[in-house]
Amino acid sequence: MTNKLFCFGLGFSARLVANQLQGEGWKIAGTTRNADKAKQLEADGIEPFIFGDDQPVADIKTALRGVTHVLVSAPPGGQGDPVIHHHGNDLAALPEGTWIGYLSTTGVYGDRDGAEVSEEDELLPSGKRGRRRVTAEKAWFDLGRRHGLCVQSFRLAGIYGPGRNALETVRAGRARRIIKPGQVFSRIHVEDIAQTVLASIKRPDCGAAYNVCDDDAAPPQDVIVYACGMLGIDPPAEEDFATARLSPMAASFYEDNKRVSNARIKEELGVKLRYPDYRAGLTPLYDEILARLESHEEID
Repeated sequence: MTNKLFCFGLGFSARLVANQLQGEGWKIAGTTRNADKAKQLEADGIEPFIFGDDQPVADIKTALRGVTHVLVSAPPGGQGDPVIHHHGNDLAALPEGTWIGYLSTTGVYGDRDGAEVSEEDELLPSGKRGRRRVTAEKAWFDLGRRHGLCVQSFRLAGIYGPGRNALETVRAGRARRIIKPGQVFSRIHVEDIAQTVLASIKRPDCGAAYNVCDDDAAPPQDVIVYACGMLGIDPPAEEDFATARLSPMAASFYEDNKRVSNARIKEELGVKLRYPDYRAGLTPLYDEILARLESHEEID
């Protein structure tokens, strides 16, 4: 039997998982929010369906026909998790043991004043987005327990990768060096997200939660300085967090200060990070930028 993955949301992380499984002969289907992206997915051999917070999948029975695995990256909103809200009953009807992966966030742990957290720690989210994630995770695990579905949660740190990283931020002139003493963030390269999800598919542990982050929780300003050094650009001036003018969204990222343990993905899933810190992760991304410039695909 051919495995089939259905993705609720084919964004930055889920698309890489889908692409790798497609290369192994899996059938792939999934959702997007607009018709233009649906056409591109279809051209790439992925069966597309339109889905949004207020727009359920019109033909959900066709969408889930033959599905063996489900990956959910759609974020929760004011009505809770949109997938469960619209299609919880449809998913409950899937065969017992169906694998469901939920892409969550390390924001579920809240602020720990720089201390380390693991999957065994209590979830104490700081803000509204973190509280919504905790509620959504609980809803997914409850669905799994009630209907015999193999649900796992992947708590992702700050995601970066091709086209979405500190080098691109510096080159675009949008980099800022905000200083908040003692503040650290955990990060994860999108390729290491994909390999963790794939490892879980091969070695499922129903009801498990996994922290997905690298080995080096670091101050955000250090990453900007490092990226500037790679590009030969002077780093932006330091700005004190207490007086920096930040949008509410930008300021919210500084609410939580913690170091996240990734021991479980290494010990239980056998994950060996390709990019164990931001330095390792930025090196190939810098090479990609140089290659683009040398091939004249991009004009500064």
